[in-house]
Amino acid sequence: MYKIYKSLITVGSVFIGLYALSVYAFLELGIAVHPIMKANFQAHSIGIYIHIFTSLIALVLGPFQFNEKFRTTKSHIHRFIGKVYLLCILVGGISGLYMAQFSFGGTISHLGFGLLAILWIFTGYKAYFSIIRKMIIAHYHWMIINFALTFAAVTLRIGLGIGFGSGIPFETFYPYLAWVCWVPNLLVALMIIRKDATTLTH
Repeated sequence: MYKIYKSLITVGSVFIGLYALSVYAFLELGIAVHPIMKANFQAHSIGIYIHIFTSLIALVLGPFQFNEKFRTTKSHIHRFIGKVYLLCILVGGISGLYMAQFSFGGTISHLGFGLLAILWIFTGYKAYFSIIRKMIIAHYHWMIINFALTFAAVTLRIGLGIGFGSGIPFETFYPYLAWVCWVPNLLVALMIIRKDATTLTH
């Protein structure tokens, strides 16, 4: 069952990454979003492009870093990809924090996406801080939390589908989606870490 979950996460990450690449690299900026969001995107195009492209790189690379066989047999590649991933988190987080102030939905959205960006940067820093001090388990746990936040790119799209499918007006559900897209992910990550820590102590 665990392998199935990991496979679904990998497929979801790669699919959304390729979707974002196709939409933001080849189509008019903002064509797939609400008209107000489109206007904000176009007014701050550099910020949104930096955020989107660094985030999608992190999203696609992230799942493969958790492959145990890959980490042990290709450790040099794992370290290189890890550096690229964390650099993307730093740049994507800073640009995401900047764009949060322009997010659709007012204060609720601003705070939700802003806190996500701050936690994204912070957990990336903690993961890096841990590994340079050879704290392998701590690094692994911080990376679980960090990628759970990265995966918000996927859960956001799932939330959009559920919101539109439910018939609730976009203006009503989107501000709360700024929180729902990442808070459950974070809680699941903390549960995984707690379970892993319990296993290690027995």
